[in-house]
Amino acid sequence: MKRNITVSLDAATLQQAKQLAAQRNLSVSKLLAADLAGQVDKERHYEQARRQALAWLKIGELDMGGQYLNRTEAHER
Repeated sequence: MKRNITVSLDAATLQQAKQLAAQRNLSVSKLLAADLAGQVDKERHYEQARRQALAWLKIGELDMGGQYLNRTEAHER
């Protein structure tokens, strides 16, 4: 179900938004809706990846195959 929202913009921003929407053959409403949907989708993907990475860290499945350096090895030049 789609719902309407109200957005307040200053005159200059609205004018530029209208021009941008026209260049893309969209209404300002559809331009904003597409942008918001993209941001929400990107955030959802980020959160999924974050949860997966934290789960891997918790169960120790993130093996990089390396060894820890001792102090001398770490500071050799």
